[in-house]
Amino acid sequence: MSIKWERIAEELRNEVHSGSLPPGQQLPTEQALRSRFNVSLPVVRQALDRLAAEGLVDKVHGKGTFVRAPRHRVRRTPERYQWEKDRVLLPESQRRRTGATERDTGLTLSDLEFRAVYEVIPANYELASVFGVPLGAKMLKRTYLTRSKLEDVPLNLNHSYLVYDVVAENSALLDANNEPWPGGTQHQLHTIGIEVDRITDLITARPPTPTEIEDLSLAPGVPVFVIRKTSFDHDGRAVEMSDIVTGADRTEFCYTTKLKRFPA
Repeated sequence: MSIKWERIAEELRNEVHSGSLPPGQQLPTEQALRSRFNVSLPVVRQALDRLAAEGLVDKVHGKGTFVRAPRHRVRRTPERYQWEKDRVLLPESQRRRTGATERDTGLTLSDLEFRAVYEVIPANYELASVFGVPLGAKMLKRTYLTRSKLEDVPLNLNHSYLVYDVVAENSALLDANNEPWPGGTQHQLHTIGIEVDRITDLITARPPTPTEIEDLSLAPGVPVFVIRKTSFDHDGRAVEMSDIVTGADRTEFCYTTKLKRFPA
């Protein structure tokens, strides 16, 4: 049986989702909600704190609580990686039409603004262990900040790592001005003779750092998902690793597992 603050949060949540409380509208005062639900102020505040943690409302000190405009949602599925690989051998004209971000968001290329920052860094212990390179080896770090043109913050923070001496075989891969690359990372690796065999996603959740709160414009209490994506070639070598940080208020994961039928 749900407790009082959960029932209040559920009723207000339904009003937000149904549009009865549209984005930008101020919720009734805490006193008004107290009277409406016949509960104490601490119960009302706990319900509002829950909605704020879900990213549905903003609590503005001295002004009240307002419905938060929803962020454009990103839906990740395991099928995206095979979809990317299937496009590697397509002509450039076809690869330029759309990419994985468009697939995940339902947006078009013209709806998005891309920004990529490249830098050369030394491998720390973690990178050296993942890639099997010496500590301090040159790594190419690529930071991707892709956003919908209707929003002022990126969809996520994507930090991608490659072994510098490996990708330097194609100098075009060292230039951020070539982003967004038609066909993405799998095609980039294909240009230097690397075929991705498998990709592992390790998904964890944690509180955001102060920088992540600012960069992703997260409401207080909204956690982040961290997707550690590691791509391997057919020899089992790690060829690319990405840490993708995304707000729980704009991300959903959908995994469908086909099960075998019982023997007849």
